Amino acid sequence: MVATLPASQDASVVYHLRAGEQQVPLNARIGTPISLEWSGAIACTHCGRATRKSFAQGYCYPCFKRLAQCDTCIMKPETCHFFQGTCREPEWGEKHCFQPHIVYLANSSGLKVGITRKTQMPTRWLDQGAIQALPILEVNTRQQSGLVEMLFKEQVSDRTNWRAMLKGEVEALDLVSERDRLLALLEGGLNQLRELHGSDAIRPLDEKPRSFQYPVEVFPRKVVSHNFDKQARVDGVLQGIKGQYLILDTGVINLRKFTGYEVTLT
Repeated sequence: MVATLPASQDASVVYHLRAGEQQVPLNARIGTPISLEWSGAIACTHCGRATRKSFAQGYCYPCFKRLAQCDTCIMKPETCHFFQGTCREPEWGEKHCFQPHIVYLANSSGLKVGITRKTQMPTRWLDQGAIQALPILEVNTRQQSGLVEMLFKEQVSDRTNWRAMLKGEVEALDLVSERDRLLALLEGGLNQLRELHGSDAIRPLDEKPRSFQYPVEVFPRKVVSHNFDKQARVDGVLQGIKGQYLILDTGVINLRKFTGYEVTLT
């Protein structure tokens, strides 16, 4: 799904479903029955070849093993091995990993820390179903963002409880106060990283918190997941959309998980 900010701040996030080169509006479908049916076909999102199983949310096995974007350092950027000369695709690494990254606080199911390329704001937050987000630091590389995140993970989680996020029971937080508290606690560790990477490598940001609303009419009391690998057809009344999840009266489905699957929407 493609999530974009609404035209006005008090409106809900706007969702479209990718269908080939077209995009199908979804917000207008809320409150109506929909059907999603998987044909059984899966295509690698990188090379296009047919695959019986999707790896890393959309890749065939050869691409999963070959591409730098599927390497473990993408999930754990502090383990970047570019300077060891073992990057799978050095040109790709230079383009995607050696550019400004943001360390942020967000509130999806409670306070969490995260990292993203600067160009991926606010997409990253919308994909996580965050109701609030606040950029706190800017760094020069993806590896540096991972090292900073490791410090913050000593004090705050880096994960979203997706069930709590979907239930809509998340209370608003004072992200500015949380930022100031964490920066004070971690000042020593941050200064050590600056000594290693340069005094201007980790730069504080003075941003205002962002808030987001999602098009949800009814939040589920009990979260039950649909899975195309177990059930090829999913039917129900679309009650809302949050993060990468469709919320139906019959259960929820994470569409990001099934990237590359050939699915018919009616």
